[in-house]
Amino acid sequence: MSETNNKVLSFAFGSDHAGFLYKGAIKEHLHNLGHQTKDFGTFSEEPVDYPEFIVPAAEAVANSLVDYGIVLGGSGNGEAMAANKVKGVRCALCWSLETAKLAKQHNNANVLAIGERQISKDLAIGIIDTWLSTEFEGGRHERRIQMLDS
Repeated sequence: MSETNNKVLSFAFGSDHAGFLYKGAIKEHLHNLGHQTKDFGTFSEEPVDYPEFIVPAAEAVANSLVDYGIVLGGSGNGEAMAANKVKGVRCALCWSLETAKLAKQHNNANVLAIGERQISKDLAIGIIDTWLSTEFEGGRHERRIQMLDS
């Protein structure tokens, strides 16, 4: 069963100017599914330094203030790097439904990074839906997750 069918989830969002438009579309999609969001910025397409917005979103996940995080930028690379600096965050850069599925199945990613300049908006939303409907497999992956989190 999909995690999105089980309960209302909460999401922290952070983006730079190059991820701003998809952030709004993804937030709207999640609200339409009944979920809650906390937006840490940015709030326009004016150029910004993304760590100022990504790190607080990642910290919200690490501190269990929200269930998950979604960070966005032009490529998503810098955002993933910034998020992964926060202990307890496992941020996966996803560009396909398969990478989203594996991010949850094998890595139990609690934050996703998406590059607005790399994929379509519809694919970005599909990535979020795939990630949320996939379950962590545990087993041999559990040991590796513990190593990441230690």
